[in-house]
Amino acid sequence: MNARKPAIAFVFVTLVLDILGIGLLVPILPKLIAELSGGNVSAASTTFGALAALYSAMQFLCAPLLGSLSDRFGRRPVILCSLLGSGLDYLLMAWAPTLPWFFLARTVSGITGASLTAASAYIADVSPPEKRSQAFGLIGAAFGLGFIAGPALGGVLGHQGLRVPFLFAAGLTLLNWLYGLFVLPESLPVQNRRAFSWSRANPVGSLVALRRFPIVLSLTATFFLLHTAQNGLHSTWVLYTSHRYSWDTKAVGLSLALVGLMAMVVQGGLVRVIIPRLGERRSILIGLGIGICSMTSYGLATQGWMIYAILLVGSLGMISGPAAQGLISRSVPVNEQGAVQGALSSLASLSGIVGPPIGAGLFGYFIGPTAPIYLPGAAFFFGGFLMLGALLLAARAFRKNPSAPAPQMASAGAPAA
Repeated sequence: MNARKPAIAFVFVTLVLDILGIGLLVPILPKLIAELSGGNVSAASTTFGALAALYSAMQFLCAPLLGSLSDRFGRRPVILCSLLGSGLDYLLMAWAPTLPWFFLARTVSGITGASLTAASAYIADVSPPEKRSQAFGLIGAAFGLGFIAGPALGGVLGHQGLRVPFLFAAGLTLLNWLYGLFVLPESLPVQNRRAFSWSRANPVGSLVALRRFPIVLSLTATFFLLHTAQNGLHSTWVLYTSHRYSWDTKAVGLSLALVGLMAMVVQGGLVRVIIPRLGERRSILIGLGIGICSMTSYGLATQGWMIYAILLVGSLGMISGPAAQGLISRSVPVNEQGAVQGALSSLASLSGIVGPPIGAGLFGYFIGPTAPIYLPGAAFFFGGFLMLGALLLAARAFRKNPSAPAPQMASAGAPAA
């Protein structure tokens, strides 16, 4: 039991560094791309969008692969290889002389960024089933901490040079890799591993394999709709608040910092109290219900101060994500945790490809001259609609599968390593 605490701490730091590395690039990457594009802002915007889509696409493709590899060889080698790859990739971006090198670097970033899959499986391995939802809240807490610190550090370091944040991220990541190389224990026993299969190590195959677990398959659809709604919100937030409330960069930054802070408070702390009392199923339904109300309220808010009030209350809806992930994890055998987490990560990445253009597109259309009605909150209303669909799918799954998940056992006949 003593080995679990430093292991969980290491995984938490790894997740924080993943988000921190992304946040570091937010203030400087568009400027650096513009510089490499000869100062052409229009061309730089297109390139930036392509790089973001490439990152999400590689995560979508590679998350199931890394998850299946972790089921075969263990979580430790996959996490360490991903950390090493991320560190070297930051160095590549620090010295990339031309844009094609950046596309190569973001391809590698997307592959190594899929380490969230193995990290999530590690959390599932070392957490008791009844506490797994609370443990998955660490992912949200890591997101919150990295989301707050990353852009702030990126802005400060970027004043020293547009390449400096890459070097800083490389140093942190490689130090964490060295630490993990010596202290990180393996979480998946040899007897619980299974043979690698290419049919499961791809996005389609990983989802098809979930047909054996009906409640899991239903909840993955809920998971996808939830993340699509959230990604649509993230992509529209700056555009919406700047347009409707005339927020400047400082006001937008403060609101995003509050998002990160509330993610830390709710998913890093309150889920440990709320989910055990409500249970995972009710936490999912209540969290989605709060999410629907929050999305609708964002779209209806007439004053900027209302956004902060909605954020404080609506953040309680963040309990739905860890609760869903915990229930899914408890519903599958121990030797399939990596594959299932890979499928979830792949869906989250797919939502990152689908959600932003839908959200931004709806916002742009409904504030334009050809729109039948001026409706700047259209993207948020659509997000609420997606969350309503997620809620209905979850409720239907719970009606069809009223019993609790069966105790986890390794799949019969699964070859060990």
